[in-house]
Amino acid sequence: MINHPTTPQSAFDGANKDTILSDFPTEFMSHVNGLIESSSTDIGLLKVMPANDWIERAKTRPIPKDLYKQLWHEGEVCILFADTNLGKSILAVQIADHLSRTEKVLVADFELSDKQFEVRYSRDYTDHYKFNSNFFRIEINPEAMMPGGISFEDYLTQSLEQTITSTGAKILIIDNITYLRTETEKAKDALPLMKQLKALKNKYGLSILCLAHTPKRDLSKPITRNDLQGSKMLINFCDSCFAIGESTTDKALRYIKQIKARATEIIYDADNVAVYQVVKPGNFLHFEFINYGKESDHLRQQTDNDKEALTAKILDLKKSGKSLREIGTELGISHMKVNRLLKAAPPENL
Repeated sequence: MINHPTTPQSAFDGANKDTILSDFPTEFMSHVNGLIESSSTDIGLLKVMPANDWIERAKTRPIPKDLYKQLWHEGEVCILFADTNLGKSILAVQIADHLSRTEKVLVADFELSDKQFEVRYSRDYTDHYKFNSNFFRIEINPEAMMPGGISFEDYLTQSLEQTITSTGAKILIIDNITYLRTETEKAKDALPLMKQLKALKNKYGLSILCLAHTPKRDLSKPITRNDLQGSKMLINFCDSCFAIGESTTDKALRYIKQIKARATEIIYDADNVAVYQVVKPGNFLHFEFINYGKESDHLRQQTDNDKEALTAKILDLKKSGKSLREIGTELGISHMKVNRLLKAAPPENL
């Protein structure tokens, strides 16, 4: 029988417990962590543990980093939405450029051609901006052969997954979300998409930013979660969400409003939107911060003439046989408002 030497208790006197534990081999500490997690119970799809054990397990993981101005954090699926031509892609590239200085970033650009991308980041196609080598841009290859028995969306997701593994990137920006799933208006279409993104995030430890559109909206109304195009499942299942609005006081101005946050409190609400202008002083098109302000200062003030013009449009569409919902969708207002304005219209106009 071999007698193993023992360490006298006095050797630990006055020692720091964390220092002592850090000296143990990795394999031993993995075993200890396993014992900590042994209180968990797997029941079908569910993992059940006392709340305190969940917190103990979470304490062993790093605190998520802020990726962009408290709007998007590490490990989140975030959605940025705005109307067409307000600068979603410009801001996305600006965020990617900043993050690529320290880590690898994938930008799936399904909107711009390479020449359109070039002109944004050059002086009239000369003196080109130099991106970090960590910045990887993706386009759909028009010459790629589609394998049989698989949809375009599923093949695109597979290709994205292969790109993630080959580059080792942990940050993925998708411009825009409709390329992953053409139909997002109904819950049955949007839910599989969000599950797909969550699965990608968890499998590879990703942080994902998805760009999305808004349907036509009333610029006299503040931006809400209802302005995101598609099913409410999109915003219900994402971790964070923010939007770009257009100022009606100056067409060159944009404002950023926070719509949803889990890792922090809402900072950029209706009383504290971040105001920017899109500028290109050299060879890099970007959002330049101006100040903070109230969203109401940037909304269109509706006049009696505006109301009359809107009512006239509603009456014309009603006469063409469109339903209240169809009229509302076309004009960017709710069907309830359509109904109210119809009821308030003079009888001779109906």
